[in-house]
Amino acid sequence: MTLPQRNLLADEASPYLRQHAQNPVHWRAWSQAALDEAHALDRPILLSVGYAACHWCHVMAHESFENDEIAGVMNRFFVNIKVDREERPDIDQIYMASLSAMGEQGGWPLTMFLTPDGKPFWGGTYFPPRSRYGRPGFVQVLEAVDKAWREKRESLNQSAGGLITHVAARLSATQPRGALDRQTLQRLADGIEGMIDWNEGGLKGAPKFPNAPFMTTLWLSWLQAGSTSHRDAVLLSLRKMLAGGIYDHVGGGLCRYSTDAEWTVPHFEKMLYDNAQLLRMANWAYATTHDELFRVRIEETIAWLSREMRTENGAFASSLDADSDGEEGLFYTWNEREMTDALGDDLHAFADHYVLAAPADWEGKPILRQNDEQRAREVANHPAISGLKAKLLAERAERVRPGRDDKVLADWNGLLIAALAECGRSFKRNDWLDLAAQAFAGILAAAEDGRLPHSILGNRKLFPALSGDYAAMITAAVALFEATRDPNYIGVARALAEQLDQWHVDTDRTGYFLSASDSSDVPIRIRGDVDEAIPSATGQIIEAMVRLATATGDIQRHEKALTIAEHALGRAGQQTYGQVGIVNSCALALEPLKLVIVEDPAQESLVAVANRNPDPRRIDIIVPLGGTAPTLPGDVIPPTDKPGAYLCTAQTCQPAVTDPDELQRILYPKVG
Repeated sequence: MTLPQRNLLADEASPYLRQHAQNPVHWRAWSQAALDEAHALDRPILLSVGYAACHWCHVMAHESFENDEIAGVMNRFFVNIKVDREERPDIDQIYMASLSAMGEQGGWPLTMFLTPDGKPFWGGTYFPPRSRYGRPGFVQVLEAVDKAWREKRESLNQSAGGLITHVAARLSATQPRGALDRQTLQRLADGIEGMIDWNEGGLKGAPKFPNAPFMTTLWLSWLQAGSTSHRDAVLLSLRKMLAGGIYDHVGGGLCRYSTDAEWTVPHFEKMLYDNAQLLRMANWAYATTHDELFRVRIEETIAWLSREMRTENGAFASSLDADSDGEEGLFYTWNEREMTDALGDDLHAFADHYVLAAPADWEGKPILRQNDEQRAREVANHPAISGLKAKLLAERAERVRPGRDDKVLADWNGLLIAALAECGRSFKRNDWLDLAAQAFAGILAAAEDGRLPHSILGNRKLFPALSGDYAAMITAAVALFEATRDPNYIGVARALAEQLDQWHVDTDRTGYFLSASDSSDVPIRIRGDVDEAIPSATGQIIEAMVRLATATGDIQRHEKALTIAEHALGRAGQQTYGQVGIVNSCALALEPLKLVIVEDPAQESLVAVANRNPDPRRIDIIVPLGGTAPTLPGDVIPPTDKPGAYLCTAQTCQPAVTDPDELQRILYPKVG
């Protein structure tokens, strides 16, 4: 079977794929039909993987994929398949691991050459159209690959077979159980601490990424063992990021990463998952320090999400592009004339709180950022500076906006829903809880036959969901239950857990695969153990199972979570720094915390303490006086005729606490 010899991306749901719908390349989306065509034509596959907000993806598209001559070479020699890595992380992870196994540095755009049956034999990332940057030109690469395919096919097939076997062993295999103990997290956190840049925060060197999984490891280490240096590394990193150019000081929200070591020049794409994880960490940091910087940035970021990222179904779009009007960062950067036009006589006051930075190697307009003193001044004068930012935001609204990837991803939304629920509790913001509840309802409304889609764009849905989608939505449901006390969310979480088991569990029930059992177009069913910018699907599954088991008191479910955690930890031992999400979730499985509070709804002093003191290890259950309390470990049922707070660690519960100050002392130490 061969498909029409033209570009077939116009009807795809992915905005990234549709960005390439007018290319002269005969693109196909990843599908069984495209793979069948490669077999029928006996041609190798040119696989190109990227995402809508990717700057270098746009560069390669403009330079090569829009070029008639280069497209002609691609069409003559290859079956050309384009993949949105956000739609198909299962495909992306297989071939990114293949590139890594070849000894090459990964990244996007990912350019891979495959045999007709999908086995990789060579690849790279960005290729310029002609040789430069020390890279071979794309036409040169295409012709060399075609020549090798014609003249050395047997050798290529043999090496491709060995490579895919290696990747399958790495991404799909079973390993002996690991031992769950406190020391695993501490050793990992100590190793990460050695990578910290103690001047600028984050990891040493450039580029600098927020790296939420690493920061979570450090934070859990502090909570678990009182490692203050680990706590301080997170606080320093957050403060530096939130004052740097990586943060959008006018509109709110964090950019993807900084190209330099000082957080000044970002790649300007803004991803939903980065901001979801930022909200959680900033919420933990505020509870610990009462530094108003964190509260201000939480408020600004949620305002941006509500204003610019919500879709018609109440859920949130995936990303904003780095480019607008063909230039990276144009929407976000300012020169002095533009600042003067927007602020007038207020420019001097604003300049006391912000500086326009233009590093020597940056070709665009300057970038707003702060030094430490300016950051402190802004926090002290926030109402006034907020008004000046509003003027800049209004001025910026007249510019050409960066493109928005409108697809709604279930897993990324699950991360954000949980973060909004937690922040809504901490700051008594029912409007944030409403945002979380509406997004959750929007994802559920897209389900069919009880199964979640992975991606939603209007009426278009991509089924089936991945295991990470179910995990993130289970965690979101439990967070909404904690925030709203609505038991229906627990019922939804249980149903999602049943779907996860039905479609993703492995044969010996010791782990889960990323793709569903009826996904017919994946060359390998991988487990999803490796972290990316977010914790791995496996890490999220363990966390979700532990949270649901703790919320419901389901001992069997918790035992199952421990089994999954032990096997995952055994696999993570092979590549610890790439799988910290598993280590983090194993720490939750080892010592989950459960707080049950019985209190008069009209006088919730104990509940207020719990809400102000979030802890990623803890599940909170609020019971009104006279209500029905859950059974605690040891088959103890708390009395509900008087107020009290009951904190349990694993199977051990502390005596009831009735004094809010005492509960505060137990739940969270404070630092300066």
